[in-house]
Amino acid sequence: MSILTRRQVLPMARESGDRKPKEPKEPKEPGRRRNRFRVGHVLFACGLALLPWLVVLADGLPGTATAAHWCTAWVGLDALEAVGLIATGLLSVRGHRLHALTAAATATLLVVDAWFDTTTAAPGADLVSAVAMALLAELPLAAACVVLAVRGPVGPGPA
Repeated sequence: MSILTRRQVLPMARESGDRKPKEPKEPKEPGRRRNRFRVGHVLFACGLALLPWLVVLADGLPGTATAAHWCTAWVGLDALEAVGLIATGLLSVRGHRLHALTAAATATLLVVDAWFDTTTAAPGADLVSAVAMALLAELPLAAACVVLAVRGPVGPGPA
């Protein structure tokens, strides 16, 4: 039935009373909705609790710190980014719906990397290099991942 025909037929069917009134749908799993509601409240409360903690951190953290595993931290972060980009790329090419999740996680990692690269860089060439990497690589890749995450499934493949 074409759209034009549907537009003509549906009002007539409603007027004639041929159409049965829809019965309200029973929730499939009422406990699931309640749990999601609770989790949402807990997450919201945790976010609010972090706000005063920001003041404590800003006031109490030292201006400089020495990290015993500095190299491991940065290599680990970049390894996670690589895994995220590879997984997102493969899932996206295959049209798998999970690419949106890996894209969102990878975008977050890339933004965090750009943030910490620029805020921990020493003044001078180190800072210039960090800003260049952020503007030319990390943030554009993060933006591409966000676009993939928002658009949802693409192309043929498992859905």
